[in-house]
Amino acid sequence: MKPPRLPIAFRRACTRLGVTPTRHVFTVRIAEQRAALFELVPQGRRRVAKLLKEFVCSTSKFGIGQVAGSNCTPLGLHRIAEKHGADAEPGTVFKARKPIGHLRDGLPLESITTRILWLAGLGPGFNRGGNVDTFARYIYIHGFGDQASLGRPASHGCIHLADVDLVPLFDLLPVGTLVWIAEK
Repeated sequence: MKPPRLPIAFRRACTRLGVTPTRHVFTVRIAEQRAALFELVPQGRRRVAKLLKEFVCSTSKFGIGQVAGSNCTPLGLHRIAEKHGADAEPGTVFKARKPIGHLRDGLPLESITTRILWLAGLGPGFNRGGNVDTFARYIYIHGFGDQASLGRPASHGCIHLADVDLVPLFDLLPVGTLVWIAEK
């Protein structure tokens, strides 16, 4: 299998929305249940995308969709709007982005765990504003107690990652980092 490339649709969306690409870009390919981290490195007068790492992830078991209440994973260009859980022990469980315990305390495996990268959509009327607003829908990249479910759709709209992948990603990516979510 060929390594993933930064999709041309990502660059087109940045141009259309007037968004300058960030140093790092995190992409999600829903059909493959895979994600990738790219770094845009200078090469002459342009920046070239270098693949840093690929991840197994899980997206929504309800499919793809933008609308509030659908429990679907939204498509398009997003940015990391907020980060929660810095320095929390892996397996820490969050409710309303506040730590409430740990998985070892018997909290449900379906819990939001370890770290939270809260996404905000950048496409007005597509994933920003009204009943399609990613941020208002509480769409996160986060840990999940049932890490055996990674690689198949299992979430209620969010993107799940393994703790071993999520913690260094959280530490590396600042608020504002772009996230591209696509079907393929």
